[in-house]
Amino acid sequence: MTDDTDSLSEILWFVGLDWGSESHRVALFDRTGALVERRDVAHTGRAYGELCDWLLRTTRAAPGQIGVAIETSHGPVVDALLDRGIQVFAINPKQLDKFRDRYSMAGAKDDTRDADTLGRCLRTDRDAFRPLSLSHPLLVQLRGASRLAEELTRTRGQLANQLREQLWRYYPQMLTLADDDGVADPWLLDLWQAAPTPAKGARLHKQTIEHLLKQHRIRRLDVAQVRQVLREPALPVAPGVAEAATRHIRSLLPRLRLVTQQLKQVRTQIDTLCDAFAASHASPAETPAGDTSPGQASEQRDVAILRSLPGIGRINLATLLAEAYQPLQRRDYHALRALCGAAPVTRRSGKSCIVLRRLACNKRLANALYHWARVATQRDPLSQGRYQALRQRGHSHGRALRTVGDRLLALTCTLLQRQVLFDPSHRGARANTPSPLVQVAA
Repeated sequence: MTDDTDSLSEILWFVGLDWGSESHRVALFDRTGALVERRDVAHTGRAYGELCDWLLRTTRAAPGQIGVAIETSHGPVVDALLDRGIQVFAINPKQLDKFRDRYSMAGAKDDTRDADTLGRCLRTDRDAFRPLSLSHPLLVQLRGASRLAEELTRTRGQLANQLREQLWRYYPQMLTLADDDGVADPWLLDLWQAAPTPAKGARLHKQTIEHLLKQHRIRRLDVAQVRQVLREPALPVAPGVAEAATRHIRSLLPRLRLVTQQLKQVRTQIDTLCDAFAASHASPAETPAGDTSPGQASEQRDVAILRSLPGIGRINLATLLAEAYQPLQRRDYHALRALCGAAPVTRRSGKSCIVLRRLACNKRLANALYHWARVATQRDPLSQGRYQALRQRGHSHGRALRTVGDRLLALTCTLLQRQVLFDPSHRGARANTPSPLVQVAA
């Protein structure tokens, strides 16, 4: 496998691409920084093909000797360039804004200036750019499925909040049968359909309640408890309030059921994609003799190792694989903690030293790390002990969880490097002291 530094040093032509929704401005520079040509590229498949042909024809260079700088890490234009073997580098728009001040202190900004800045800075400050590569097709699907699950979860929460508000108006006893996250559960929706008003709930037959509880496998409540709640005195409301709220809830129910069903399907799809991705790498017994494919031995157990970690969960696993697979593949702990927002930001000047929370990060990864650490403090004794110690030292709940998550990321990289599963009975976990597997995380 060619080292990244070696491959980057081979770039002889530098391209700045300021992308837009309908057209993109492109500027081509040679190795001395001289402008060769500018042109506009439309957002069409034919235009992307012509762009690649123009770059190869104008430079007369191999695709790997052309570097393109852009402010995004995904999209059709990125895929088209990578598919032709052209190297693509991404940069954060905030970093580009700082680079822009080199050429205009007045703050002037336009598409041509941005394209020129991208091309010139790729030549002089290549370390500030992040090289991109084509993702595995299963990872692309997994990324789409995890983001869809996040969107459906958010939509379900919004609909559940509307349902809770309408029940609070006239039927608050129904809310006592579910916790905050269970107001949109299918069994409660069926119960409301059977008794949409307090009057009907008080007359609901015992066999109907028993059938609902049995059908949805509800064991935390029995028939007597449900009947007692439904027979509580009704809330006094103005005439027409119950009818209006009932009509509103009837419009919410089909959408809630549909979103719940879609969320269940996409979670099953996430499991299937994770299994397929794990199976796409042959095990040592299945690898043909003499096969020395780069990364084969180190990738074959990554999914299994991640699944063995405490508190990881289906959604968090999918988010890590989809949003941070390259740092995971490199076992790059520092890149992971920066992307997840676990690495603090230090501002030091003279006698002043301030440490702040990192806000410039991948929000999906930060959210996944938060919930991963939260569940780990409930499942893993070492994580729980570390969390409690941090809280006793005066750390806030969020800061303590970020520290626990930071340890989990370091532990993840260590396990991936050694290709071993997490062992909760390891001597370090039993003694509640750092072990060889968790020393780097401690």
